[in-house]
Amino acid sequence: MGIDGGEDRDGEGVMMPGDFFWSYTDEPHASRRRLILSKYPQIKELFGPDYSALFKISIVVLLQLGTAIVLKDAGWLKILLVAYFFGSFLNHNLFLAIHELSHNLAFSSPVYNRWLGIFANLPIGVPMSVTFQKYHLEHHRFQGVDGIDMDVPSIAEARVVTNVLAKTIWVFLQLFFYAFRPLFLKPKPPGIWEFMNFSIQIALDVSMVYFWGWKSLAYLILATFVGGGMHPMAGHFISEHYIFKPEQETYSYYGPLNLLTWHVGYHNEHHDFPRIPGHKLHKVKEIAPEYYDSLSSYKSWSQVIYMYIMDSTVGPYSRMKRKPSKNE
Repeated sequence: MGIDGGEDRDGEGVMMPGDFFWSYTDEPHASRRRLILSKYPQIKELFGPDYSALFKISIVVLLQLGTAIVLKDAGWLKILLVAYFFGSFLNHNLFLAIHELSHNLAFSSPVYNRWLGIFANLPIGVPMSVTFQKYHLEHHRFQGVDGIDMDVPSIAEARVVTNVLAKTIWVFLQLFFYAFRPLFLKPKPPGIWEFMNFSIQIALDVSMVYFWGWKSLAYLILATFVGGGMHPMAGHFISEHYIFKPEQETYSYYGPLNLLTWHVGYHNEHHDFPRIPGHKLHKVKEIAPEYYDSLSSYKSWSQVIYMYIMDSTVGPYSRMKRKPSKNE
């Protein structure tokens, strides 16, 4: 099957013009996990929390909040430049730390992971860590399932984002689509943890403005916005599941930015083994190379963004979907 809706390859998926890819098989990760564990049971030794996460997150949070305070009297051009070339890397790092924490990979107890997630959320400026976990775990459990996996773009996005200009704008704003899509398509009632996340975040934001002024808070919000848009680190949003080869629906990235992104680039490995912390995922590939070396992967997230924008056969429709089962 080609992007243009040509023939089906290996029964993996079917794409019609102006539609998503549709798969009539289960997502590939559970079956591959079983095969790998049956052959390499020692991989289970990699399971468990990363106890250095608290230290790493604390350093980034304090550095970013300190930078915001230093910039309280800076000009707007300086704030924008620092936000793009420095703060964006820190805030995106924290976003992916929250991703790590959504899998309870810092502590054995989920409650401690949630509290650390709320702490990691502080420099991002907008409360999201608790809500992110709810939707992200569904993305793992129901990958590509229509109406459940909110990582897949909406039909409205796919119908509008059809050319180079529209895709460029979409990339700049992709963090907003990523954040607000589930709230519009599948809203979940907030609970006590969302209230805690919201209250603590707003208290931090108000404190920043009260003690150091609007520019300090603006720096944090700008760092989040630009770091999630036309930015090398944001290429992972596209690289992970947007289909450039119709026979494959998840892609890994093996480049240097893994060092700043909790190794989220090892995305096939992560979906196969979500209980393994990011800094150990490379060991999965080393132990079981025959399961990953044959898969297409990337070495540059910036190149992925460029290909996504310029390739007329790729867009929001370039995602694999599955029909929900009767039990979903």
